[in-house]
Amino acid sequence: MTNGATKKRRVRKPETVRERTKKDANKPLKSRRAPKIAKIAIRPFGTIWIGLITILRPLRFLLRPFKTRPARAIGRILSSILLLGYLRNSWKELIQVTWPTRRETIRLTFAVFIFAIVFGLAVAVTDYGLDKVFRGILLK
Repeated sequence: MTNGATKKRRVRKPETVRERTKKDANKPLKSRRAPKIAKIAIRPFGTIWIGLITILRPLRFLLRPFKTRPARAIGRILSSILLLGYLRNSWKELIQVTWPTRRETIRLTFAVFIFAIVFGLAVAVTDYGLDKVFRGILLK
């Protein structure tokens, strides 16, 4: 036999999640359509906001009492009660998530449906079998 025939085939070790994450962190971010569309959708609201600010600017003296130390303390207490910090941090986390593509979403949804059907059938068959066994034992 030749040397090439006796050579062992090498199989590459699969990537771990940590290695994959590290590799993905070094990749440049892909441009996505959703943020671009969101920026376009927000533009009219930005214009409305600027208009409101220019209209209400002369009334900003009314905010002076709310900038005092006791008012800020009350604001901190209310924000902790209303969980505003939690909502802010949750939004930051949602932005950092890498969402699956449409194809992955469809594939995973299909897998969930298949699993639910198989599991439901297994429960139904088990229920039917146990029903027959217990009716045979208890009703005889």
